[in-house]
Amino acid sequence: MRAVREVTLRETSTRSTIHLDNKSSNDQTSAVRRRSPWSGIAAGVLTLALSTTTFTTPAQARTATAPPKPGQPGTGLVCDGVRTPTFQSSAPDAGLNGQFTRYGNDNGRTDDWTGADGTYSTKLPDGRVAFVFSDTFLGKVNPDGGRSPVIEEGGTTPFLNNSFVIKDGKRFTTVHGGTKKDPKAVMPPRDSKHWYWAGDAITAGGKVQVTYQEYERFGDGIWDWRWLRNVVAKFKPNNLSKPESVTAIPSSTKIAWASWLERSGGTIYVYGVEDLGDTKYMHLARVRGGDLAKPWEFYKGDGTWSKTEADSARIMPGVANEYSVSRMGRAYMLITQDTTVKFNTAIVAYFSCSPQGPFTGKTTVYSTPETGAAGSYGNPNIFTYNAHAHPEMSSRNRIVVSYNVNSFVNTDHYKDTSIYRPRFIDLRFR
Repeated sequence: MRAVREVTLRETSTRSTIHLDNKSSNDQTSAVRRRSPWSGIAAGVLTLALSTTTFTTPAQARTATAPPKPGQPGTGLVCDGVRTPTFQSSAPDAGLNGQFTRYGNDNGRTDDWTGADGTYSTKLPDGRVAFVFSDTFLGKVNPDGGRSPVIEEGGTTPFLNNSFVIKDGKRFTTVHGGTKKDPKAVMPPRDSKHWYWAGDAITAGGKVQVTYQEYERFGDGIWDWRWLRNVVAKFKPNNLSKPESVTAIPSSTKIAWASWLERSGGTIYVYGVEDLGDTKYMHLARVRGGDLAKPWEFYKGDGTWSKTEADSARIMPGVANEYSVSRMGRAYMLITQDTTVKFNTAIVAYFSCSPQGPFTGKTTVYSTPETGAAGSYGNPNIFTYNAHAHPEMSSRNRIVVSYNVNSFVNTDHYKDTSIYRPRFIDLRFR
């Protein structure tokens, strides 16, 4: 699992445009699927990164070029006559972090959330926010801040490969399948050798549409599992405990089409990652209308689109497996953990005038403080990964971003429940 490794809006507008306070910016190997950290990295949790800082422009889709020098995002970039926003500052989001801490520590139930990763979100039609999580700990938190081992290891902690947490104002509710006494993943596997990890979600067509990646185990060894395919599951907004339907989506090129979903006009842009281990490339597809089960088109890197997935171009390397590309005024802002350095603590922003890039003006907007022996835990096994935005909770100049925290050592998650919880930060632009 991503935690315990073994060594939205209404139908017509499912992603918010992030608005700026700017007159010109009014465009809107057990039953537990537990990965070793190295397996998880290879599959997409954290990168072992690139050894260079190169990226690829759409016009040179498969040719590496020198990256922009770090500077203010948008410097020199003008979209429809409006200069892109300038980064000002960043800080932890005390409100959201506090809410998740209080909820995770609340022992009122034995089948609710105490920690997870993934941390996507979509706004439901009634205004509530659904957080989409992958590997999830349920159960209780001990007085010392630890938890029991998972049930499959002889403890009492339920563990699921995917779940929802619904935020209704300050009230949080966990959604899982199964029963209170025997909770199951909301996206159930076909059998004991398969499981699903969640990607981004979007509320459209009256449904909550969640992208998932299916994995399978083919042996008993620590490395004996692999990515299998991408699917989209549709849930009724008032019944997220089980999908109404599950549909296979493009998977022929081993691109994980789950990194981000961005609604722009009558099109959903689907961002994916081609994960080659040390190198990870951004890819882009699109779906006309609001149904991810409809036919897709793939960006070829030369300004044109193809109905053939094999034509999908490498837009740029250096992204994480989870990232975001959100509309911000007249521009599109890419937020990602910088994977050009191994185990990087840097969260970076880029801007583009179009969904397909090129993304320029790379700027570090936050450095995660938890990582490594010198980090806030004083633990060399702690790392951070997969930063992305939450437009549903952002407003004007303030962009809410989450990232995940993890440890290479299984027992760390039992000793300290705070490790395996999302962190939220606020980015300020002008």
